[in-house]
Formats: sequence, C-alpha cells, structure tokens
Amino acid sequence: MRRSLTELLESGEITASGNTTARRYHLAKGLEIPNDLALSQDSKNLLKILNRPYQERGAAGYNREFLEGYRPNIDSYLTPEEREILAESGKTGQVDQPAGTYAKNVLNRLLIDLSWNSSRLEGNTYTLLDTTRLLSLGVEADNKSALDAQMIINHKDAINFLVYDSEDIGFNSYTFKNLHALLSNNLLSDPSAEGRLRSTIIGIQKSHFIPLAIPQVIEEMFDLMLNKAAEIKDPFEQAFFIMVHLPYLQPFDDVNKRVSRLASNISLNSHNLAPLSFVDVPKDLYIQALLAIYEFNRTELLKDVFIYAYKRSAGRYAAVIKSIGQPDLFRLKYRNEIQSIITSIIKRGFSKQETSHELDEEARHVSDVDRAKFIEYVETDLLSLHDGNFAKYRVTPKEFNRWKENWAKK
Repeated sequence: MRRSLTELLESGEITASGNTTARRYHLAKGLEIPNDLALSQDSKNLLKILNRPYQERGAAGYNREFLEGYRPNIDSYLTPEEREILAESGKTGQVDQPAGTYAKNVLNRLLIDLSWNSSRLEGNTYTLLDTTRLLSLGVEADNKSALDAQMIINHKDAINFLVYDSEDIGFNSYTFKNLHALLSNNLLSDPSAEGRLRSTIIGIQKSHFIPLAIPQVIEEMFDLMLNKAAEIKDPFEQAFFIMVHLPYLQPFDDVNKRVSRLASNISLNSHNLAPLSFVDVPKDLYIQALLAIYEFNRTELLKDVFIYAYKRSAGRYAAVIKSIGQPDLFRLKYRNEIQSIITSIIKRGFSKQETSHELDEEARHVSDVDRAKFIEYVETDLLSLHDGNFAKYRVTPKEFNRWKENWAKK
C-alpha cells in the first residue's frame, strides 16, 4: 500500500496533506488543457512534479545565474523550428510599415481581447461581454467589483500607451516603469509604488519560491534583464524572454505578471507582427508554467503555452483584418503625417483658406510623386469630420467646435 501510494504521488496522480496519522491522500485536480495544446514530454513531467503539494517541493531562492548566464542571440529558449512556426503564424504583410501599424489596424479588437484575457488570468470575474460594455460604453457590470473594472480600464490605458507611443517604447526603464504605473493605477495600497521598483519583501502564493529582497540587487537585475532583452534580435525570443524573466524577478510590489504579458507585445508591435492576447489560455496551466520558472528555472511548460497562445491570437487577428478588408497602403505610409496636420489645423482653428495655405506648406515635405495625392487625402479627411469621429485626432470638443465655426465661414 505504501509503495503504491508513493508511486501515485511521484506520478502526480494524487496529492497528500498532513503527517503521520493525520496523513490524507487526494485525487490530483486535473488541469484544463485544450485538445490542440500539444505538451512536450518535458512539460508533462514538470506537471507531475508541480502536482505535488508545494510544501514537498522545497524552497527555492532567486537564481542570478538563470539571467546572467543567458547570452542574447547565442542562447535561445525557442528552437529555430519554433521561431519559424511563430513567424509564419504572425506575419501580416506590413513589415515595411511604421512600428505599430498592424496593432492600430486591429486596436478595437485588441483592446478588448488583451484587456479581458490578461485580467482573466489574474482571477478577474468580468465576462467578455462585460469587458466589451465597459471599454466601449463605459458601463460597469452591476454585480462585479470596482476593483475588477479598474483592472480592465488600466489594461486599456496600458495597451494604448504601447501602441500609440511606439517611437519611445522599447526594452528600457521608461517603458516598463510607466507600463507598471498604468497597469497598477489605483490598485496598490501605496500609490507611490506605481512605476517604482520594489523595496519590500514579497512571497509567491502556493510556492516556497523566495524572490530577491535587496533593492539594490533588484535594480541591478532589472537593468540587466532589460539590457539583455534589448539585444535579442528575434522578436519571438524577445517576447518569450520577458515573459520568463520579469515574473521571475518580481521587480515591482505587484502586477508583475500583467506587465510581462503586455510587454511581450513590444517586440511584436515594433515588427508589425500579429499581437499576443492570450486567447483561450487556461489560467491554472499558465500559473503552473510560471511555478516551473520560479522553482526550477524550467521554461518548457511556459514555452508550450506561449506557442499555443500566439498561434490562437494570430489566427484571430488575421480573421479581423480579413473582415475589415485590406488597409489603404498610401494612408498607412503617411498616417502619422496626415494625423499630425489635421490635429494642428483643428487646434489652431483654421478656416478653409488658412488650411489651403497650410497644406501647401506642409506638402513640401512629401515626395513630388505623392504630393497631390497626399493633399487630397488630408482634404478628404477634413471634409469627412463630424461630431462623432474627431476624437481620433486627440482634440477636445471645444477645439473641434471652434474649428468647425471657422471652417464654415466663407
């Protein structure tokens, strides 16, 4: 009997609690694993180990060598074959467009998908429909907590930050600290901890993993992590690297996993690859994959989850693009210039005549071949403006109404 119980414990089929005469055995809770998520044998073996009670898995401290030993573009968590599969799944045909172009094309869908799925992985109780109503209409669910609503709204703000400020976004301290500040807004007991590296001791639920506690060392490893990430050339390895090492380091008081999930899109966004929104990722499996990182520095399970999640996400946005048709490539090429000029015209309250002079002046910066078409696009967009569509130019209702009055004058 004892031998059989020991074998069942080792295989992960049962768990145990208590000692001596108080010892009790329980069937292991089965993980939700989608049929199309193919786990490697290494991942299956990890799950067997992780099915044991965490008290029996032993304590584990932060292992500096796990990060320090990683050599960008020499070492790789993803194999060449895996990177090739991901690249094929994520290609969008927009690699020659400005960074963030593809994400902007699917932004309405991305805001909802990523906000909901990332929040869901934190235990947020909002449904997809609740999330859609909150982000599209500003309507909070009656039977859900204000905390859940705040978490989702924070995701929306953080995603917009990554997509619209693409020129300054990267694997740098500015991006990650501000990303944390946006995601943790109004959620931490200490507001000054938003966007600030951790100076307190924290623990990991249901694990004996002990994160770093010395602030100077946390900062040192945080900078090293970002420097190594910035050196990685492959966008998928870069995305996965930050999903591994940011939660492992736990550089902030809280919200570390959320930061890592959104930050994994930085490299994808900069290369105009399909974004990662964690569609259909089971929460328990994701948590188990992180525990394998925390306690054993093993990446196999998280890698299987990452590849599955990316293929699902990429497929979704390919369908979104198909449903809205192919984007106007000329408009994509000059998107920033068109938006900047129209914003300036509205803010300055230009009349039609003043606009004409302004356009002639600004169009001098456009190539001779594209100049006439460029002016036509700006004029068309100005003529199409109305009370329901001016917000995309980031002007206030007061500025828009003042411009509209001047525009109507002869």
